[in-house]
Amino acid sequence: MRRRRALAGLALSGTAALLGLGTRWARASSPVLRAGDQKGGLRALLEAAGGLQGLPYELHWDEFPAAAPLAEALNADAVDFGPIGDAPLIFALAAGVPIRAFAVNRSDPYGTAVLVRPDSTLSSAADLKGKKIATNRGSIGHYVALKALAQAGLAPEDAQFRFLPPAEAKLALTQGAVDAWATWEPYTAVAETSGHARVLVNGRGLSSGLSFLAATQNALSDRRSALQDLGGRIVRAQQWSEGHLPEYSAVLARAIGISPEAARLQFERRAQRWIKLDEVVVAEQQKTADFYFHAGLIKQRLDVATTFDSRVALV
Repeated sequence: MRRRRALAGLALSGTAALLGLGTRWARASSPVLRAGDQKGGLRALLEAAGGLQGLPYELHWDEFPAAAPLAEALNADAVDFGPIGDAPLIFALAAGVPIRAFAVNRSDPYGTAVLVRPDSTLSSAADLKGKKIATNRGSIGHYVALKALAQAGLAPEDAQFRFLPPAEAKLALTQGAVDAWATWEPYTAVAETSGHARVLVNGRGLSSGLSFLAATQNALSDRRSALQDLGGRIVRAQQWSEGHLPEYSAVLARAIGISPEAARLQFERRAQRWIKLDEVVVAEQQKTADFYFHAGLIKQRLDVATTFDSRVALV
């Protein structure tokens, strides 16, 4: 009798072990999508809209303060995809980061701007000659600052660029270590609504307002269906947010630690729309790449047509 009980116990423990192994195997073999995000980006939007319910795959998030560290994570295969602006995408591709853009949106580029302190005597882009400008190297802020200088008849070397991440750049501006800060939303809205800065030059007429979802080539090959599904959820969440501005602004403010006023301002001002990745987008992106080449930020001319992947269509 004792032997039968022992054998039964062994059988049960073996079955439990097999069941546990099966559960672990199922978890390990289920699709996993590693999403990179920027401050004020995709996660808050999806959470506010309820867009993360019923995912048929695991979703892991990593947040970055700007496009440059996100591009580094993509290059290291630490994340599968993430949102990245037109200029930093070009900068990353020119540096050999193995990614492709698979979706695009356009927004009002007003908030991609050159900021100065409220008491600054600077009144135009021409006044930036000889001044210190803080920004992320290769960012959309850097791009707009260079375009503003060019429009004023100035060369890149006519200003002194200090390449700093957003938090350090903001501090440098408020403490007077630099004369201007070239940045983007939500940093622009936060600086304005807090009274720490005013817009000297905005991005209208300087920036295309294009921003992309870019993924590693491995993710586009192995996890394309998950990218397609999550991309569709992002588009639907964007549409939801347009009719639920107070709710979305509140979630965004809590998620990224900014005031509801700043969250609402940056959202309303951007008026973001997902669009088709077509020849118009390619042509505009080529102009941005050519500008970076002529400004000396990239060493060789980039053919942007080869940097897109059309297998994931969101609109």
